[in-house]
Amino acid sequence: MDIQFAKMNGAGNDFVVIDNRTGEFSLERETIERLCDRHRGIGADGLLAVEPAEGAADFRMRYYNSDGGEAEMCGNGARCFARFAARLMDIPPHALSFETQAGPITAVLSGDSVTLDMGIPQDHRTGQALRLADREMTVHFLNTGVPHAVVFLENVEEIDIRSYGASLRYHEAFSPKGTNANFAQVMEDGTLVLRTYERGVEDETLACGTGVCATALLHALETEASSPVLVKVRGGDTLSVSFEKTESGGFQKVRLTGPADFVFEGTISL
Repeated sequence: MDIQFAKMNGAGNDFVVIDNRTGEFSLERETIERLCDRHRGIGADGLLAVEPAEGAADFRMRYYNSDGGEAEMCGNGARCFARFAARLMDIPPHALSFETQAGPITAVLSGDSVTLDMGIPQDHRTGQALRLADREMTVHFLNTGVPHAVVFLENVEEIDIRSYGASLRYHEAFSPKGTNANFAQVMEDGTLVLRTYERGVEDETLACGTGVCATALLHALETEASSPVLVKVRGGDTLSVSFEKTESGGFQKVRLTGPADFVFEGTISL
């Protein structure tokens, strides 16, 4: 079986993207793992598939981590999905909509940049004292389409991301599905520097869009920071999270803006 694909990245978070509107590709765990394998496949943090929408949206987005497991949402992936899906339309759109397991998403395209309407975050938990690896840390939590735990540190460069990331990702406080693990530092100018250990990748990635959103919003709750919040990710890019606070202490009109780039295209035989 030959699969045509595009290799894309959003702020260093990289993806294999395919057009599966006909349903001809059987996206089984083994197939996805092979495509995402960096030694024997294309290499990626995850796979994105374009499918027909079930409702009024333009498309449906399916997202799979590199371990083959399907996830509800991926912010960086959704930006790449939007640029890829836009090429499939007869008239290049200024905006398009697509369905995800986390709910409908609207994307506005502007050159290489994409702005996503991220929906309403859920399940806010703040200030949990949890034992991670060999020390206790204060952990905040927010679901921005997928679950994210966030720890704010004085120096994010000193953290052993694999050890503490895995400890937080699998902590019993977030069982049975676990959580993505984020470690952030607030710089003097108010910009956040973020490192993320991603569930399903089971390692640090260069960026995580939903993690950027969760960290920015939790920072705004803890410090009264105003919109937008800028977040620099491991890949070197700086993403912007804008929002409006509600009277109940939540958020609305959460939007994530960042790059979505085509790297190369090709065909792979399986």
